[in-house]
Amino acid sequence: MLFLITIGSVPVVIVGAILYQTNLISYLRNIEIIAWTTLIFAILLYFADKVKVNRKLNARLDFKTIFIIGCFQILALIPGVSRSGIVITAGRFLEFNRYDSTKISFYLSIPVIAGASFLGLKDLYKESTDFNFMIILTVLLSYIFSYFTIKYFLIFVKKI
Repeated sequence: MLFLITIGSVPVVIVGAILYQTNLISYLRNIEIIAWTTLIFAILLYFADKVKVNRKLNARLDFKTIFIIGCFQILALIPGVSRSGIVITAGRFLEFNRYDSTKISFYLSIPVIAGASFLGLKDLYKESTDFNFMIILTVLLSYIFSYFTIKYFLIFVKKI
């Protein structure tokens, strides 16, 4: 599974690094783009949720499938596009059930969020001499609450 998570994260890491280095993402940060992308991708998720389900995560998650989902994840670099929402949408279009699509989304979130956090901490460290205990505590608490949110959200999704 770790290999597949890595493969699914490669596309967004490459494109994200390019956007970060070139600062192109700042051109997309305006209210109209955020509003339209939120609306468009919500409608896309609605239609994806109507797809017939016949795949199980353990039996059908392979290199090609995870790479396609990883390519969808690139869209989350556009402001207003939910990373988890677009991954769930891709999973649903690829005929995974809601629970498995959500599980894939959470698995793929680990490297992406870790990488974005690392870049944020790196920038914070460069700009501020106040890199202190509060920042470390904040990161630790974020990790703990994220873990429990994921754990209990998956239980919730499985029940509905």
